[in-house]
Amino acid sequence: MLRRDTRLRREYLYRKSLEGKEREYYEKKRKIRQALDEGKPIPTELRNEEASLRREIDLEDDHTAIPKSLIDDEYSNARESDPKILLTTSRNPSAPLTQFVKELKIIFPNSSRMNRGGQVISEIIESAKSHDFTDVILVHEHRGIPDGLIVSHLPFGPTAYFGLLNVVTRHDIKDRKSIGTMSEAYPHLILDKFSTKIGERTANILKHLFPVPKPDSKRIITFANQSDYISFRHHVYEKHGGPKSIDLKEVGPRFELRLYQIKLGTVDQTEAQNEWVIRPYMNTAKKRSILGD
Repeated sequence: MLRRDTRLRREYLYRKSLEGKEREYYEKKRKIRQALDEGKPIPTELRNEEASLRREIDLEDDHTAIPKSLIDDEYSNARESDPKILLTTSRNPSAPLTQFVKELKIIFPNSSRMNRGGQVISEIIESAKSHDFTDVILVHEHRGIPDGLIVSHLPFGPTAYFGLLNVVTRHDIKDRKSIGTMSEAYPHLILDKFSTKIGERTANILKHLFPVPKPDSKRIITFANQSDYISFRHHVYEKHGGPKSIDLKEVGPRFELRLYQIKLGTVDQTEAQNEWVIRPYMNTAKKRSILGD
């Protein structure tokens, strides 16, 4: 198992190393194409390669003109099987955190909850890989209040780090009649206002935690971005009086997510490269939207 993981990781890193070379080659062709379109002379540093680059440009079409990023190659096998998620917590979880993770288990189909015990992160990741889990979700707390959520995709990453805010579980709601029953059907997803490159990357990480639902599923999960805070809502609906009469009920739990880091690797790899990380000065840029408008 260890040899296989090492070989797969080496192959992935090799494919990723080719991305920089392809990007450099694409920039050369772009400069040639721009010079031809504007009727300007070919840049001096590209004149020795002009003939071969022009042949490449003539053979390109809409699908091959722009090189595809290998960053999303981590999800290349996502369509072959449904996601399988391992849920765990920080050590010695409090009762509120345990209750919250129990509700997360129902939110994510095909998920399993594991008591952390004395296991370290590397042991959890190794165990998850050996049992063919596709993702590991770790939930942290501060003084009994859930305040952090880590989503790590296996076997190569990426890993997204979120802050948790305003957590309200079903257990906290006193009026039981106002909430719907917790369905276990595969949910439809609504991903709202993830328009930037980092926003699309975040939406891609979140959507691959859920399998493809059936068309008649009456369960809806929403990730709505507002000022870089992602609101999570969980609803079910019924059509009592036909298609124009829809009864929508919130199921819960509800919480807000705040992305602060994306790492190109699993959560146990301390040497993994940061794809994006929030910086202190970003908090003062009021007009800047990281995830979307």
